[in-house]
Amino acid sequence: MIIELANIGKKYRNEWIFRNTSLSFTAKESYTFVGPNGSGKSTLLQVIASILPQSEGQITYTSDGQPISIDDIFRKIVIAAPYLELVEEFTLLEIVEFHQQFKPFKNQISPAQLLEFIELTPHKNKTVRNFSSGMKQRLKLGLAFYSDCPIILLDEPTSNLDTQATRWYLDQIEQHTNERLLIICSNQPHEYDFCKNIIDVRDFKR
Repeated sequence: MIIELANIGKKYRNEWIFRNTSLSFTAKESYTFVGPNGSGKSTLLQVIASILPQSEGQITYTSDGQPISIDDIFRKIVIAAPYLELVEEFTLLEIVEFHQQFKPFKNQISPAQLLEFIELTPHKNKTVRNFSSGMKQRLKLGLAFYSDCPIILLDEPTSNLDTQATRWYLDQIEQHTNERLLIICSNQPHEYDFCKNIIDVRDFKR
């Protein structure tokens, strides 16, 4: 998988969040967007994920040399972020089964197995609205790590996680991202200290 950004920009009203942004992301590599709060990290990630449209420029996605249409890229991308909502009326097991209908899990693991891997099996019949913020974040990360998608996008991945859960996150990174394209938004070095490709989004605000 390759993602290429050619002079993309995003504008809200009269303010450019970023502009003249040209970057290339390749499979089996990890990248981290850094910058202070409000600098545009999350906006750039959402543009790459096709959640938000860019205001100018072009994004291309290719796999094995073949272009992927904007309508199909969602099948290749999985994203976990604090601002993305879960269906809180579902139980944990229901939301995992619902997610699996759109993004199958790696190695054909079952929903029950995924609950074991994210260490939430005792809560399988609990309604998601009654989860703590840390449990919700672990669920979002688990769905990202175990979905059979070549591109993983993570925004503030250890947000709301305690020390033990943060160690779990780092273990999952090591186990599940070596063969995939990983992009992280973060201001916390412990979330990305394994990453060699650090991109400061402030470089695209000029």
